[in-house]
Amino acid sequence: MPIKLTAMLLTLTLLLTSCATVFKGGTQTVPVNTDPPGAEIIIDGISYGTTPTSIRLDVDREYTILLRSAAGEERTFQLRNEIGTLWIVLDVVTGLVPVIVDAITGDWYELKPGEVFVAF
Repeated sequence: MPIKLTAMLLTLTLLLTSCATVFKGGTQTVPVNTDPPGAEIIIDGISYGTTPTSIRLDVDREYTILLRSAAGEERTFQLRNEIGTLWIVLDVVTGLVPVIVDAITGDWYELKPGEVFVAF
């Protein structure tokens, strides 16, 4: 087998074997809802609009979400990042390289809970 083809196949194998990086990526869409709807969503001092909506967040960190109702009442909601057990199992089954890639990228994390709901 020519060297170029071997190098391309090896590179392709390395890129496609890290399960979470390939299939999920480093972000997660989180639905945000309140009762009543229309609460402002604030993360790290930045407004992300009003509920109901979905926000795409990086999975490699935790978030404290501030929700402010139209009446000015505030609630906070914590999103934790946890390693997804399924991604670890799939990485281990497919070899050492996927474990290394997903560990470096942090893509095997998931935000928990997967949605936000707050009643005012």
